[in-house]
Amino acid sequence: MKKPEQELAEIKSMMERSTRFLSLSGLAGILAGIYALLAAGQAYLWIYYPGVPFGNRISLIQEEQILNKLVSTALLVLCLAVGTAWFLSRRKSEQKAQQFWTPAGRRFVLALFIPVVAGAAFCLALTVQGQFALVAPTTLIFYGLGLLNASHFTMSDIRYLGFGQLIPGLFAAFFPHYGLLLWAFGFGFLHIIYGTLMYLKYDR
Repeated sequence: MKKPEQELAEIKSMMERSTRFLSLSGLAGILAGIYALLAAGQAYLWIYYPGVPFGNRISLIQEEQILNKLVSTALLVLCLAVGTAWFLSRRKSEQKAQQFWTPAGRRFVLALFIPVVAGAAFCLALTVQGQFALVAPTTLIFYGLGLLNASHFTMSDIRYLGFGQLIPGLFAAFFPHYGLLLWAFGFGFLHIIYGTLMYLKYDR
């Protein structure tokens, strides 16, 4: 016969599985951080070392080419990060014999992506208006808000990553010259730290 403490733990676990998306992979966070750091390094080279043979002046055509490269790289990183998270989270749920696409999972995705999609649209508006310096802080801020919003439907630890994106995003808004560095810190290093901690805590 089961002890009352055991029964309570099982009931709590069942309730948690029905209301929270628990299949997030820590390894996916680590890989997302690596993708972001590689992209930030490439972006730095494109912006500050465009390969101009005479001086640092670049033409409007070169500026447009650099902008197109940055947008393409950002979309690639987004696709890689989302695809990796989907694949590894699905594999984690299968290993634990849990259903992957649950109502809790749908609520989590919706809570995360509404702010993220709104932020992407706002970044597009900033780009059209030529406000390129505000794109990096905007992505950090809206992503941080999305994580805080989604933390109600998954492991609560994710809210710390949300604050970790929001704070450097606000700093970058006031100090746009450090935007790329703060973007690399938020999306790169913090994702790697968060992913490592989550892997050690939940995935092993």
